[in-house]
Amino acid sequence: MNREEKQDQISDFLASRRSSRDFLATPIPDELINELITDGLTAPSWSNTRPFLVAVATGEKRDRLSREFLNRWDAVKDARNGGIWAKLKLGITRYGLPKSNWVAVKKYPPDLLPRSQRVGRDLYNYIGVARKDKKARDDAWARNYEFFGAPVELFIFTHKSIGKFAASDAGLFMQNLMLSAHARGLGTCAQGAVSTWEDAVRKEFDIPKQYSLLCGLALGYPSEHKINSFQAERIDSSQIRID
Repeated sequence: MNREEKQDQISDFLASRRSSRDFLATPIPDELINELITDGLTAPSWSNTRPFLVAVATGEKRDRLSREFLNRWDAVKDARNGGIWAKLKLGITRYGLPKSNWVAVKKYPPDLLPRSQRVGRDLYNYIGVARKDKKARDDAWARNYEFFGAPVELFIFTHKSIGKFAASDAGLFMQNLMLSAHARGLGTCAQGAVSTWEDAVRKEFDIPKQYSLLCGLALGYPSEHKINSFQAERIDSSQIRID
């Protein structure tokens, strides 16, 4: 295989990766999870510090976290869709309000908002969820807290001391892991939606206090559900390149 053929092959492979949002319940062997993490660790790192941790939720631990997240989402949803008393209850109990990463629930800045709105609109249209169908939209969002049915949920924690550099390293690690999973016929979906309830994750894992939750990552074998055929619009290089 010549250089041009290799370049085309890697470009096609990278472009073929998609976020999976519906998974089979097929268990993932722990050995395979470790292989993916090992592949992730081949990514470059800030002074080779690897300032991140990966909490691996499977089995009963995964199910407990899913139930807790769904309960918290129900509390938020009920307050948002209910009357004044429902909102007061949420304000008093604070059960369901973000405990970490408030930025994850804030509106995107004006220059980025159109991209977010476009992918949300396109995705819901693709699976037949109408804009005014609040229940269907709530149910679709709740799938985040079911981890889309994936048997494995990874929680990525980064070291607080070096801020964005730790997040950058974690992102590089995640991308390698996700591409390794893709090469093995597995699907992944990075999830900011679970980042707001770090306290729930800490109850299940012994996480050092100097680390904070960045995001989640659903992992498993993709199902044949239509949603896994969705292709988000990818921007042209000219939209980020500055000469």
